[in-house]
Amino acid sequence: MKALLALEDGTCFEGESFTGPGETGGEVIFNTGMTGYQEILTDPSYSGQMVCMTYPLVGNYGVNLEDIESDRVQVAAFIVKECCREPSNWRSSESLPDYLKRHGVMGIEGIDTRALTRHTRIHGAMRGIMSTNELDPDRLTQKAGELPSMHGANLVKNTTCSAPYTWEAGAPRAAEIKEGKYTWSGNKPRVVVYDFGVKWSILRLLHAHGLEILAVPADFTFEQVKALSPDAVFLSNGPGDPAPLQDTIHNVSLLCEHFPVAGICLGHQLLGLALGGDSYKLKFGHHGLNHPVKSLREDRIEISSQNHGFCVDISRLDFLEKTHINLNDNTLEGFRHKQKPIFAVQYHPEAGPGPHDSRYFFTRFEKMARLGHEVLT
Repeated sequence: MKALLALEDGTCFEGESFTGPGETGGEVIFNTGMTGYQEILTDPSYSGQMVCMTYPLVGNYGVNLEDIESDRVQVAAFIVKECCREPSNWRSSESLPDYLKRHGVMGIEGIDTRALTRHTRIHGAMRGIMSTNELDPDRLTQKAGELPSMHGANLVKNTTCSAPYTWEAGAPRAAEIKEGKYTWSGNKPRVVVYDFGVKWSILRLLHAHGLEILAVPADFTFEQVKALSPDAVFLSNGPGDPAPLQDTIHNVSLLCEHFPVAGICLGHQLLGLALGGDSYKLKFGHHGLNHPVKSLREDRIEISSQNHGFCVDISRLDFLEKTHINLNDNTLEGFRHKQKPIFAVQYHPEAGPGPHDSRYFFTRFEKMARLGHEVLT
């Protein structure tokens, strides 16, 4: 079935839908991962985005129920050079086309993904419309230009949880909070996780490190958290621009005065803003499994998994120490507070998917939750 992808600057790509008829739009970005498409599809940080895979063949190992990062497909659409309809893997329970169809998400193949990636690198990420219904390039271009921009978009409201929950036996379980109080189950360190669109692999690793988790919605206030008496607070990843989340930023600033706090991705950005930093949009973002990051404190290079379109600038804050930088463009990838138990990274140390170079993050957070201060050795 013929399908068109039109970008807001008038560039148009022709391909075929492998999920049937439809029309959808979003910000078009590219991911350089050779594998991990199922984790990418279900990562809430991709909400509102149409993901183009740079690797030419996608879907050859199918889909399974063990590698998902949330309860649904989160991307607006999926763009590949060639989609494999007959996967070959003992873990596969469903093909990629059937999986996307079941979740009502469009997929397009046959597009020159190298040309699309190069165009995005040169001109930046931009809005696009994918359609089998409307095949007039000019009309689709007009529709793309009418889509809301990712800059200034509060997408967390679409991905945060609706009620508190715990993580047990590898799955979320509803949690009961009575009159603002929660009965923690044991002697493990107690961690409140702000779920802005948290990846399940993060929750798996927090649990594996012996932490008791209570995940809460993005609009949970400082007073509500304080009543729960946690040992530490964790700020998750999530989609969109951090700057519009002013209520959350205010809450985080209060949390930093009373609890050890750590964050990943959007959590890193919100921490930076809450402490007085600034945020800005990257030209085409960092999306992939092979981004080199340098740990400045340890003088060591880590290969990291990344997925973000915004970045934080803390250069004017002398009470924060830059701990990690991206070696591709020298943007900030991590920082710590010099006096308080606060640290964060922009990349994804849970590596779902990706290399495991940075999983020491969770060991450090676990020690911080137990001891009340950051352990850097």
